[in-house]
Amino acid sequence: MAGVTGTRIAGAVARHPLAWGAAWSVALGIAAAAGIAAGWPAWLLGVLLALLVAPSLAATVTVLQATPRRRFDEMSSVFGHFAIRYLALVIGVVAWSLSVVVGAAISAVIQLAAEGREADIVGVGLDIMLVIVPTVVGILWAAFVLRCAWFLSRVRGWREAPAADGVPEAMLAGRPGLRRTVIGLAHPALFGAAGLFVAFALPALYGGVELLLDSP
Repeated sequence: MAGVTGTRIAGAVARHPLAWGAAWSVALGIAAAAGIAAGWPAWLLGVLLALLVAPSLAATVTVLQATPRRRFDEMSSVFGHFAIRYLALVIGVVAWSLSVVVGAAISAVIQLAAEGREADIVGVGLDIMLVIVPTVVGILWAAFVLRCAWFLSRVRGWREAPAADGVPEAMLAGRPGLRRTVIGLAHPALFGAAGLFVAFALPALYGGVELLLDSP
């Protein structure tokens, strides 16, 4: 009975992979947003965010891994390659600049927050890093998501089940239902929306860090 049910579910997902993927992402996105608002533990929010992006991420990796690089040269213009790489570079530089600027301020903040209490300096520094690191990681992840979404739009287009796409026929050739599911879940809009939601949610995993600045 369980096998039959599993087969029916797999068949339903294969017929409408984008709709199922969107429903999955929306449901977990609502749960994650509620968890952030309610102050759920960081590990639980991390699990929700990982589950939210996992289907589209796995499908995206599968499709892009199976697609030869020369396919992109055939489908895209020089300007397209330049534009997406430039955008990813700008986002990466913003993340790096943020880490440098904030890193330069950390020393002064730590000394001010823990002045005269050397034993507390490491703890204060770790508290600050719990906020800074997720923020920088989120920005870099956003750059990765945008670039992969652009590549997906060039390889398989924007339709749920494209009749003709640039995905090699050898990918999952013996399992047409799974192939349709993977291509459907590797949709640029689905992966872009889920990935960017995770990027914006990452800085909220550890909430704010309150530093009590005691005057001497």
